[in-house]
Amino acid sequence: MTAAMRDIAAALDVSAEGARLLQLTNNAVFALPRSGIVIRIARTHQLLDRVTKVVQLGRWFARIDAPVIRLAPDVEQPVRVGDLVASVWSYVQPSTPAPTVEDLGLVLREFHSLDVGPLALPAWDPVGDARRRLADAEDLDPNDRDFLLKWCDRLEPRLVALSHRQEPKLVHGDAHVGNLLREASGRTVMCDFDATCIGPWQVDLAAVAVGEARFGGTGLHRGLASAYGYDVTSDQSWTVLREARELKMIAAAVPLISSSPNVAGEFADRLQSVRRNDPEARWKPFAHLVSSRHQMRLPANRHT
Repeated sequence: MTAAMRDIAAALDVSAEGARLLQLTNNAVFALPRSGIVIRIARTHQLLDRVTKVVQLGRWFARIDAPVIRLAPDVEQPVRVGDLVASVWSYVQPSTPAPTVEDLGLVLREFHSLDVGPLALPAWDPVGDARRRLADAEDLDPNDRDFLLKWCDRLEPRLVALSHRQEPKLVHGDAHVGNLLREASGRTVMCDFDATCIGPWQVDLAAVAVGEARFGGTGLHRGLASAYGYDVTSDQSWTVLREARELKMIAAAVPLISSSPNVAGEFADRLQSVRRNDPEARWKPFAHLVSSRHQMRLPANRHT
């Protein structure tokens, strides 16, 4: 991924000096502060359609001045490097104070008020996404695969019923404080549109509530609910929304379990807690387990 990032930087005629790895999950995300860009590389060519969608969204968001980050100007996108594909964004210098759940609530209210737009966005489909990940998983234990597929089968009709009850809205799909940035102007903007879709708006409020329940923390959900003006845990669909979010949080690890023992261990722990029907079991974020160089400056020599 580092080599791919440097190849993209060279193709754009910008310096990769001082590049930092921000995230290494399904995407490798590199900040190049000196060049004013962020390079987001999909780690498999199978995600080409998703990157294309994200680029199209980025262009539309810019036209309507949505509260989101901007694509890097004057870059033909998506950018290809070998079998990989990437998007390139304008770098937002971290500023203080850092975004909060209250900021997230306000940004989501604005985001959900946007028109669906001219793009043919996919419908919210956490079960379909989970099944696609399972189909590509070569090293998944057959018993785990069977359990997850049966969970998908049980959950799917409940999600269909939920979608039919709601007017479809623009859904970010992974709404949490980690996907917020504060611009120098003070405006808070969202990033990471891989999961953006059309569906029930409550989906975006469930992420923080489930995250607090599984990862810990105090007052996060309460702060979001207050700022947004709605408590998703009181929604009649809360149970199914939580299940859908937890399925996503478990299935997200499937492509990574063969390459990261830490992720494989956390995947097993999460799955076991669901099997035990233990909603109080605490989980660890995958992003903290994937790379020991998370958010670290990269060596100057790619071969180091």
